[in-house]
Amino acid sequence: MTYPTYTETEKHIFSEKELALIDPKKIPHHVAIIMDGNRRWAKKRRKPVEVGHWQGAETLDQIVRAAIGLGIKALTVFSFSTENWNRQPEEVESLMHLLETYLINQRETMLKEGVRLKTIGNISRLPDNVRRALQETKEVTQRGDQIDLVLALNYGGRDDIRRATIRLIEEVESGRIQKDEITEQVISERLDTAEWPDPDILIRPSGDVRISNFLIWQISYSEIYYTDVLWPDFSKSHLLDAVIEFQKRNRRFGS
Repeated sequence: MTYPTYTETEKHIFSEKELALIDPKKIPHHVAIIMDGNRRWAKKRRKPVEVGHWQGAETLDQIVRAAIGLGIKALTVFSFSTENWNRQPEEVESLMHLLETYLINQRETMLKEGVRLKTIGNISRLPDNVRRALQETKEVTQRGDQIDLVLALNYGGRDDIRRATIRLIEEVESGRIQKDEITEQVISERLDTAEWPDPDILIRPSGDVRISNFLIWQISYSEIYYTDVLWPDFSKSHLLDAVIEFQKRNRRFGS
């Protein structure tokens, strides 16, 4: 299966009519998405699970370009969780192959579109070839200035906090920080997402109403947008709908 590149699609992602529906001054800076529903999408069509995952990867391409078109600056997507290792070995192997292929095939397109690839999660467990592809794509795209595409790989919100806690313990034991100096900000600075502001909105396709151990510290005050649409069917119009809904909400941050 081949991927369509962003430059093969229309030059203008959204029409003037569509863009008129949103306030350009209220675009979410950081959007997080749980890319869920690939397997159900494939099952509904009586296709192998792998086909659903490949279609989900194509959807990601489209949504990255749509996010750029809206002015979103960071897009963090749940790509492979710490729990996903429990799936059948054949599916895990297929997902790793898909990830490597995606990284290689989309490298030049990311460069042209100004996409900077980043990751969160403990990638040390990933196969060597995948880690190598990740590193090479990160290096090629490091100057991307349109959007940060953050792949959450071998990521879990609890594991993120666990690893941050270990770092803090080590710093306290070495005397680099005192216990009474540990604030919420200090903890946030030890999380995988330290270089980005917390997500403004979390989008959850597929009809499930849960956060599935994704960014559980970071989304404390994020708006949450649920939709029944399965991820492979998620389109630029669905992203636009989520942004429109986001702009209607009154974010009080507990006040």
